Amino acid sequence: MSGEPPTRADYVYLLPITTRWQDNDMHGHVNNVLYYSFFDTVVTQWLITEARHDVRTADVIGLCVDSHCSFHAPLTFPGVVDGWLRVGHIGRSSVRYEIALFTEGSDECAATGEFVHVYVNRDDRLPCEIPARLREALERLGARSCTTVDSR
Repeated sequence: MSGEPPTRADYVYLLPITTRWQDNDMHGHVNNVLYYSFFDTVVTQWLITEARHDVRTADVIGLCVDSHCSFHAPLTFPGVVDGWLRVGHIGRSSVRYEIALFTEGSDECAATGEFVHVYVNRDDRLPCEIPARLREALERLGARSCTTVDSR
């Protein structure tokens, strides 16, 4: 992810996340480690609710092998973070999730990030092909029609 920060229209799936008092650090903004937590929450919520791939029980699970975050603007408490998700690339056994965080009501992107998951068998942890049903859902996440989940 490079160049100008993206807009909301560049993404497909929206998950609003309410910030908590404990998210703030001594500088008065959400601590940087929480951005990765927000990324993980958006991806995992989408997998469970939209892709119907329950990461808690599925035979095939995604392991994060690479991640990245670029900070553009601070997030604060109290507030709602709009976590946006799309798929940037799907391979045989891997997928690159691309996430953008916005403060609710703002068009300024606060952060962009990526998670690369390699899908493996739960038992032996060996890479395997992404299951057909999950692949179909991932392909839809590359489209430009928006899905919104209200988690508040």
